[in-house]
Amino acid sequence: MPFVSIGGVTLHHRYIEAAGSSRAIIFINSLGTDFRIWDEVVAKLSGEIPMLVYDKRGHGLSDIGSGVRSIDDHVDDLLGLIDHFGFGKVVLYGLSVGGLIAQRLYTRHPKCVEALILSDTAHKIGTAESWNTRIATVERDGIEVIADGIMKVWFTPNFHATRAAELAGCRNMLTRQALPGYVGTCMAVRDADLTDAARRIAVPTLCIVGDQDGSTPPDLVRSLAGLIPGARFEVIRDAGHIPCIEQPDALVSLIRDFVASLPEGKPAHG
Repeated sequence: MPFVSIGGVTLHHRYIEAAGSSRAIIFINSLGTDFRIWDEVVAKLSGEIPMLVYDKRGHGLSDIGSGVRSIDDHVDDLLGLIDHFGFGKVVLYGLSVGGLIAQRLYTRHPKCVEALILSDTAHKIGTAESWNTRIATVERDGIEVIADGIMKVWFTPNFHATRAAELAGCRNMLTRQALPGYVGTCMAVRDADLTDAARRIAVPTLCIVGDQDGSTPPDLVRSLAGLIPGARFEVIRDAGHIPCIEQPDALVSLIRDFVASLPEGKPAHG
């Protein structure tokens, strides 16, 4: 299992090489998940595009280090990974809080970002009240108490009815995340407002949302796309908050099309 220390934080990651491609995609996962959510997407794109997946600080097998106080903590880790791998410009694919991380990294270091794919995310997610309520609940009773409700916004009713084993596995993934990492990232999302920054994004951007996303609904993601000059907006049918698990074929089709539309860049690795 590959691990690397970034600023004293050990991060679990996986790099998938691809010969002859000019750019890498870095996938940044959502709150309460680890990089296994990308397994189907990575399998379908393997050999076509260099890809990096990793567990955010405080998630999966990665350390929490000194904690999570803001989106910038996650951005620092990602910048360290980009430097570690010697990437030139990269494509950032951010899901949910991963989309906030991607937007914030672009704000801080626009020259290292060739393009953005912002999936099931927004410029601002939720309200201080909603996040404080969630934080208080899980600090008192644990993640388990909110797990069933989270599954309802992550996945469609059809997924619940027909893919019970996968649903149970995803629920296990959520409830087994380290509480400090989960709570700290909730606080980071609560405090992040990238509305003004989104208006200054000047790289090709694709905004994607599941048509039944109960966490960042289509209208919210459409509003993000409306802030970003020239952004493309796409809805994936029969998907909730995590299309990479529920509809990987449709998602991969959008990724391929978007990457093919980008100008040729410098070598992404080495």
